[in-house]
Amino acid sequence: MEIFAENIKKFREKCKISQEELARRTGISQAAISLYEKGDITPKIAIADKLANALGVTIEQLLKGGAADDA
Repeated sequence: MEIFAENIKKFREKCKISQEELARRTGISQAAISLYEKGDITPKIAIADKLANALGVTIEQLLKGGAADDA
């Protein structure tokens, strides 16, 4: 899940939002988002879906990367 962790941060930074803003958009705590980005914990599918929606990508893009990588 290392790629997933890296992609959360990468897509968040491409959106030019902080962890705090992503937390507000998703209802997930900033602390949890930090742990997801570090790869310390892996979110359940419902949380991954919230993250993907807030970042404007698909869950598949978070898991593997994809077209939005080039944006």
